[in-house]
Amino acid sequence: QAHLVESGGGLVQAGGSLRLSCSASRFAFTGYHMAWFRQAPGKEREFVAAIKWGVLSTSYADSVKGRFTISRANAENKLYLQMNNLMPEDADVYYCEAGPYFPSTVKEKYNYWGQGTQVTVSS
Repeated sequence: QAHLVESGGGLVQAGGSLRLSCSASRFAFTGYHMAWFRQAPGKEREFVAAIKWGVLSTSYADSVKGRFTISRANAENKLYLQMNNLMPEDADVYYCEAGPYFPSTVKEKYNYWGQGTQVTVSS
């Protein structure tokens, strides 16, 4: 069974930065496109960013363009999300997900996901 573990969440002031990490195991990480989604209580999980398996292509939600950067280290089976200039509306649980399509903003297109890491932004 695929295993994804997110980390790096926490409390940060508006305008601050966080770097999320996702460690992948028990599946062929380099064969999958990866993405970050986020979800607030009572809301649908929404797309944040995606990166192709070969690292050469990325895609971002309009709300995070220019502030967030997705990257991956295939040799280490890791996915990252650098988040700068955080705003209160960025506060959510962030999930890393693995799937065969790029770029896909639809959570149902992804095969595997982790338990999430909480990001809280104080104003």
